[in-house]
Amino acid sequence: MAATLNGLVLSVLVFVLFLTHSASGKHSRLIRHYKFDIKLKNVTRLCHTKSLITVNGQFPGPAIVAREGDRVIVKVTNHISNNVSIHWHGIRQLRSGWADGPAYITQCPIQNGQSYKYKFTITGQRGTLWWHAHISWLRSSLYGPIIIYHKKNASYPFPKPHKEVPIIFGEWWNADTETVINQAMKNGGGPNVSDAYTINGLPGPLYNCSTKDTFKLKVIPGKTYLLRIINAALNDELFFSIANHTMTIVETDAVYVKPFQSNTILISPGQTTNVLLTTKSQPPKARFLMYARPYVTGGGTFDNSTVAGILEYAFPNTTAGKFPLIKPVLPALNDTSFATNFSKKMRSLTPPPVPQTVDKRFLFTIGLGLNPCTPGQTCQGPNGTMFGASINNISFVMPTTALLQAHFFGRSKGVYNRTFPDNPPFLFNFTGTPPNNTRTLFDTRVKTIPFNTRVELVLQDTSIVGPESHPLHLHGFNFFIVGQGVGNYNASSDPSKFNLVDPPERNTVGVPSGGWVALRFKADNPGVWFMHCHLEAHTSWGLKMAWVVLNGNGKSQSLPPPPKDLPSC
Repeated sequence: MAATLNGLVLSVLVFVLFLTHSASGKHSRLIRHYKFDIKLKNVTRLCHTKSLITVNGQFPGPAIVAREGDRVIVKVTNHISNNVSIHWHGIRQLRSGWADGPAYITQCPIQNGQSYKYKFTITGQRGTLWWHAHISWLRSSLYGPIIIYHKKNASYPFPKPHKEVPIIFGEWWNADTETVINQAMKNGGGPNVSDAYTINGLPGPLYNCSTKDTFKLKVIPGKTYLLRIINAALNDELFFSIANHTMTIVETDAVYVKPFQSNTILISPGQTTNVLLTTKSQPPKARFLMYARPYVTGGGTFDNSTVAGILEYAFPNTTAGKFPLIKPVLPALNDTSFATNFSKKMRSLTPPPVPQTVDKRFLFTIGLGLNPCTPGQTCQGPNGTMFGASINNISFVMPTTALLQAHFFGRSKGVYNRTFPDNPPFLFNFTGTPPNNTRTLFDTRVKTIPFNTRVELVLQDTSIVGPESHPLHLHGFNFFIVGQGVGNYNASSDPSKFNLVDPPERNTVGVPSGGWVALRFKADNPGVWFMHCHLEAHTSWGLKMAWVVLNGNGKSQSLPPPPKDLPSC
């Protein structure tokens, strides 16, 4: 346990030392090689030992550390019976869509005994991102940080911190997560929930048999620490707070924001948030708990527990463990007003290149539906139905051939069709009384757009089963969050309130429960790009789709051919 956590921090510290002592020169771009061996490892949490799928035997997995502009090559070798693929969450993948990673979208998965080299260049990005498995629910244990340092002669837009610490929220499951989701898909009900949340793989003292498995952040008085926070949980948005300490938010999804302070942050699955934590000038005779617990808007079951870590000050000639533990105060589980106010504080640090005009507008409804039970089967959804989830009432059916290969080689017939609707197929009061027909349509549909299209996309929550917040992630792009609101989007009046000056730039957005969010982005990256809810239960039920961005003019605006070692289906 300690070796895994220490290895995560050590990999970051070693790279920082390398950056400090690297030879100067005109060409600072480097090629960084990593080797990921997917293998089983016996891991014990909550006094329960299980054979866990890991990268290199580590849980969480190793950090990818690089500079802006570096070339990264990760050789992934699969030593387990499950098929595997890895997604580099938030990496733009400019003209390198073959390395994006979602199984059956940009590649066929890596089968047992196979290897695949993911190759990509980090262009115009610096900050905290993360990687994770992108097939079924394997990301429950296959995940780790991506830490991108600025170019050699650049610096942070804030004073250099004393130390940098990754904080990754995850989950521990006593059960096998593949069994959990397979059972849920068969019986139509909600999946079972995790047994604990974790910080850097550790559940902490509030769980049974876990006092020794507690993340501890040891700090020095009067110093500033950069906490690189990642939510890798499968199905829960999380509140996070440190008792008697204030955090300054400086970055989200590897994009700097105008700094603002908060005692609590809200972070959705898929999102990253960098905060500055300045310690007290004198060491207090106390230890401070850090808590993370879910923000809940839906009506289904959830893991109603709290993960705790401990912040300890270095105190001379004293055993810190004897000091009392101070608890933080978190918002209520369903505090939507906090969620709204927190998200509204986000502003880009510098004026971003947000499209001022739009070529194409889309309205996508997102939410859950209810489908009839298979004849002869007993289903566990409401009133004997089966849960579904959709975008514009389409529950996306995963193909058996990778979409990007079908698109690139002109073999889309029988794999996907291009009829994904621009707007909801039928209108109703999206956040009011649900319609009588709650069924979704199962199909593999994509939306095709020309290169460099300036897109405005409004994501509208629905209350067919109940209003709920949905963290939507778009592969291959960052987008600008130009507006959000409660209730139904009004195309006549709401655009006048859009922020086109300094909107936040992200790759994952929490669509407000019972509300909407408006995004803009420029489709300047040719390929096939997945967009989906980052709540894995919703993704499994069909809340996902894909964009096909056509090639532009010439080589610089076109997707190159696939690598020779691209896995086959």
